Amino acid sequence: MVTDIFCDAATLADIEQYGDDPSVQGFTTNPSLMRKAGITDYREFAKQVLKRVGNKPVSFEVLADDFPTMESQAREIASWGPNVWVKIPITNTNADPSIWLIQQLGDIKINLTAVMTPFQGTYALDFLKADDILSIFVGRITDTGVSPVQALAPALGYQKHSGKKARILWASAREVYNYYQAEQLEVDIITLTPDLIAKQKALRNKDLDIYSLETVRMFFKDGQGITL
Repeated sequence: MVTDIFCDAATLADIEQYGDDPSVQGFTTNPSLMRKAGITDYREFAKQVLKRVGNKPVSFEVLADDFPTMESQAREIASWGPNVWVKIPITNTNADPSIWLIQQLGDIKINLTAVMTPFQGTYALDFLKADDILSIFVGRITDTGVSPVQALAPALGYQKHSGKKARILWASAREVYNYYQAEQLEVDIITLTPDLIAKQKALRNKDLDIYSLETVRMFFKDGQGITL
């Protein structure tokens, strides 16, 4: 199985770089990336993003924390284009589950985000539609000492045996090898940063003898001018 790559970014330069790249099938962003990039006008930013990605799917996240406002924002964001998925966090900041809201938004495409526990993933699949996305934050989970297999197995197993069709996304990848792990586990989508995408493209099937020599030459060059 080929795992789709979604570019996770919030700068127009990064997004434009991969807008026409066939190896990148979609895009995601989030409020933290947008803040880091200095985004203040969300609607204008989204408009510029959608100009650069063609028909590829893009996930934009709601900013509110109360469910009525989240619903209003979700419908506004969904109206920006037919290739827009609306990111809804698995809970609000009070830990109130977002499942009720997901049911209210059955007419728009949802990307349920910040999913980390086995219960969250399997329970949510019962309420997501076939064209929805379940974003499991594997990178953050593995930071706690849990393996990617442990992080993904409950949702992947339930997806397979229950017939639930929502796509599972490996979020917050930490290294290029995560892409190959995602393929082995038959994960539908993985998000990679622009740096990881570039590295994956440059190094896939790289000859290790050549790579070793290039590394030695790099160390030698960088060592020039250092006295012993």
